[in-house]
Amino acid sequence: MTVEVALVISALSVGFGIWSGLSNVKRNEKNDTKADASQLTTVIVKLENIGTGITEIKSEMNNVKNEQKESRERIIKVEESAKQAHKRLDTMEKHARGEID
Repeated sequence: MTVEVALVISALSVGFGIWSGLSNVKRNEKNDTKADASQLTTVIVKLENIGTGITEIKSEMNNVKNEQKESRERIIKVEESAKQAHKRLDTMEKHARGEID
């Protein structure tokens, strides 16, 4: 009878050990899943921030391009105006020297 009691106790101990091991595995899987989800969320948020930053940089680059284009157009106008002014000055100098009637 003592052998049977010992076998029952051993079987119960093995059963409890298996149950305990399986429950720990399930709990660890849940914790791992939560940690993975947290890390994935962090990565997604960081990627969204990077995307927002890139969009802002593109917008600023467009503004810089537009300002550069406007500056180029103004410089062309100023150069044309200076060229015309030089022509007028040359004409006035020739007139002052008496070369032109």
